[in-house]
Amino acid sequence: MSLLITICGRGGSKGVPSKNIRKVAGQPLIVYSIRLAQIFAKRTGADIALSTDNEDIRKVAAEHGLKSDYLRPAELASDAAGKLPVIRHLLLHEEQKRGKMYDYILDLDITSPLRTIEDLEQGFALLGKNPQALNLISVSFPAHNPYFDMVEQGEDGFCHLVKTPLKAMLSRQQGPRVYELNTAFYFYRRIFFKPVDSLIVERTLMYVVPHMCFGIDSPLDIEFMEFLMTHHKLDFTLPCE
Repeated sequence: MSLLITICGRGGSKGVPSKNIRKVAGQPLIVYSIRLAQIFAKRTGADIALSTDNEDIRKVAAEHGLKSDYLRPAELASDAAGKLPVIRHLLLHEEQKRGKMYDYILDLDITSPLRTIEDLEQGFALLGKNPQALNLISVSFPAHNPYFDMVEQGEDGFCHLVKTPLKAMLSRQQGPRVYELNTAFYFYRRIFFKPVDSLIVERTLMYVVPHMCFGIDSPLDIEFMEFLMTHHKLDFTLPCE
C-alpha cells in the first residue's frame, strides 16, 4: 500500500492575504498540516508533497521539513482553478519523479487545521474497508438543515425550502440527517483521478468529525480559531501544541 499526502496552497488569497502562512497561535497556518502529515507519514510510510505557486509558502514549508522542487503552473493557481486538477497535476509529477504509482492520496487542506491523527486513521480505515468506494470526505453537523431553515428563491419570486420535507417539521433536528463539508481532509483511491469534475461521485464515503472543525475564509475566522487554540477551548490536541 502506497500513500501520497498532498498539501496545496497558492499565494493569491484575497479574503485573507497570505492566509496559508499567516500565524495562528504562534505558528504559520501551513505548519499544522505539515506536522500532521509528518506524523501520519511515519505511521503509514507515506510520501508528502507540496503544491504552491508562491516562494514564501515554499520557504516556510521547507523551514518546517517539507522541501519541494515542484512549482504549480499558473493555469492552476487562479481563482477559477479547481482543487482536483491541482491534486492530479501534483500526483502525476510525484509519480514520475519517484517512479511509482500510489494506491491512495490524502489531501490536507491548509485552511482547515482542526483535525487529529485519530480522524485520519479512522477515515482511512473506513475507506479501506469498502473496496467499492472511490473517495472519502470529512464532514460536520451543520448549523442549518435544508429541510427546515435553508431557502432559495423560486421562479415565482418567493422563497422556498431548499428541500421539501415529507412531513411538517418543528425543528431542524426532526429532519433527515444532513452534513456539511468541513474541508479538513480528503482520501482518494488512485482510480479516482481520471478526468472528473466533482468531488462527490456515486461512491463517496464520509467521515463525521466528532469535534469542532471549520475552515478559514475570513480574518474573523482566524481570530476565532486563535482564541480557541490559545485559550484551550478545544477538546483535542493539535500536532503543534
